[in-house]
Amino acid sequence: MNRTRVFSAATMLALAATITSVPVAAHAADRSGGFRVVDGRLVDATGKDFVLRGVNHAHTWYTGRTDRSLADIKALGANSVRVVLSTGTRWTKNDTADVAKVVAQCKANRLVCVLEAHDTTGYGEQGDAASLSEAVDYWLEVAGALEGQEKYVIVNLGNEPHGNAGHTAWTQDTKDAIGRLRAAGFDHTLMADAPNWGQDWSGTMRENAPAVFASDPDRNTVFSIHMYGVYDTAAEVEDYLGSFVDRGLPIVVGEFGYDHSDGNPDEDAIMSTARSLDLGYMGWSWSGNGGGVEYLDLATGFDATRLTAWGERLFKGPDGIRETSHEAGVYRRGCSVAYRLDDWGTGFNADVTIRNTGAQPVKGWKLDFGLPGGRTVNSAWNAAVTQDGGQIRATSRSWTEDIPVGGAVSFGVNVTGAGAVPASFDLDGVSCAKS
Repeated sequence: MNRTRVFSAATMLALAATITSVPVAAHAADRSGGFRVVDGRLVDATGKDFVLRGVNHAHTWYTGRTDRSLADIKALGANSVRVVLSTGTRWTKNDTADVAKVVAQCKANRLVCVLEAHDTTGYGEQGDAASLSEAVDYWLEVAGALEGQEKYVIVNLGNEPHGNAGHTAWTQDTKDAIGRLRAAGFDHTLMADAPNWGQDWSGTMRENAPAVFASDPDRNTVFSIHMYGVYDTAAEVEDYLGSFVDRGLPIVVGEFGYDHSDGNPDEDAIMSTARSLDLGYMGWSWSGNGGGVEYLDLATGFDATRLTAWGERLFKGPDGIRETSHEAGVYRRGCSVAYRLDDWGTGFNADVTIRNTGAQPVKGWKLDFGLPGGRTVNSAWNAAVTQDGGQIRATSRSWTEDIPVGGAVSFGVNVTGAGAVPASFDLDGVSCAKS
């Protein structure tokens, strides 16, 4: 295969090997309590493995579409989204306020935000491309939107930061970028894209990843390969990803498609290999592609009800997002319910206490439980209660809707019939422990 071609779906959207076998010790960067790398694995703030299952969204060109797009991406099963931002070098800058809004939208939709500076695409070949150093300047400028968000945000240093010309500079440039961000107090997990328009046909990232990882004082850098025409066989996909796993280095597929102008990537192999190796992937891209790569849209016209064949494949096909995605632990709700009876034989009062044992505050809730036949709820306090046969649903009132982490709220019901204890309780679809 000709390995000297220029490859980048992202650039077309916007503008129209020797393996080092030195083992690398991976240490947890736990100063922030956010994402970190442990033994070559990405771990979330709850200490659990987190495998990215998401898509890319071109926010910087479609800022008005982001709110709805993130909600749709989440509804289709994704646990993360890679958001295109601009430093202002090539496109309109996404300033601190805008970045903060994006992070808030990710959190509202329970998505992990991978934020990437896109202006670095093809540096060395695209005359107006930003350097990684300029990308760091941008991250420092918008730091106010990122501080304290380490549980929810991964900082992708720069998209495809070197083309084919001058790609050997990738190693030192990436080390320098990591060092500057750490010196400035960034505790986030950092993501480093490969050179060669993201596809690393030269093996530069593959060979030098151990040294780059070791240069991070937090040992909290993840590597990202973009898979398009270079990866058109299962053997190539398995060989590249396996080389990182074998050395205990964290790797994700930050972009890939089902077709491309530089060749036909093997998307089935990319997805199945990522699943078998338990690695993350993020498909390119939600909607709005132009410059001849419109076929890479996952949704037609940003409409989630009009998924393309590529969208159907990525979200709903074998090894796809819906089948393999798990929400980040920081977003998962945990709960326990105490149920206490005051029973007089022909009726009873039940006092119900919900405790938030999860990692996030609860605002607004629905508690579902069942009672045996013959019991009728007459009234309730501190919750609105509806009954459908033996199924009961209690919904929060304005004064009981907030349950802080570790906190609790109580409500009560008056019921006709002999006293009964529900077999189970579900809070917003999450099974609660009984206490």
